[in-house]
Amino acid sequence: MVTPVSPLTAQDGRVSLARMTRIVLLGPAGSGKTTLARQLGERAKLPVICLDDIWRPQWTKDDVPAFRTLMVKSHAGERWVSDGNFAAATFDIRLTRATLIVWLDRPRWLCALRSMGRVLRKDSDHRISGLVKVLRFIANFERVNRPLIERLRVEHGPQVPVMRLKSDREIEDFVREWAARAAG
Repeated sequence: MVTPVSPLTAQDGRVSLARMTRIVLLGPAGSGKTTLARQLGERAKLPVICLDDIWRPQWTKDDVPAFRTLMVKSHAGERWVSDGNFAAATFDIRLTRATLIVWLDRPRWLCALRSMGRVLRKDSDHRISGLVKVLRFIANFERVNRPLIERLRVEHGPQVPVMRLKSDREIEDFVREWAARAAG
């Protein structure tokens, strides 16, 4: 099962947030993974690896080996934040090196609203043509994707602490506490 981790328990012997410098962020589309990755990267000067930026829209299953090669290279360092699921293609690479997994457990309606909003932003690479697919992914996430992700998480990273964040306040508290501990 999931190891619950409080962002405020670093000194009690269970988890040291200061040593959490290889972080994998998981969750449905629109949950805030990329935003959180950027915040953590900026605060602690960690490289941010956005899997959506690496996987090309025109790629197919035949391109998974090339994607995996890029995953090995991009996750070779000792410090990074990895933003994205891609469980079947990458967990054996990413989770064996991760020091913390952060699940963003946000409501479906919020994820859908954010996904719709980002296709309208001029600074976004997201396109309206892919919106139906993204909304279907969000709608089916709990039934289809989460069980697969959890099974592969346990298979490839059972030793990695997992933190579940469900609200903006929990995310803000985590960023503040983690950044303070990582800095000093």
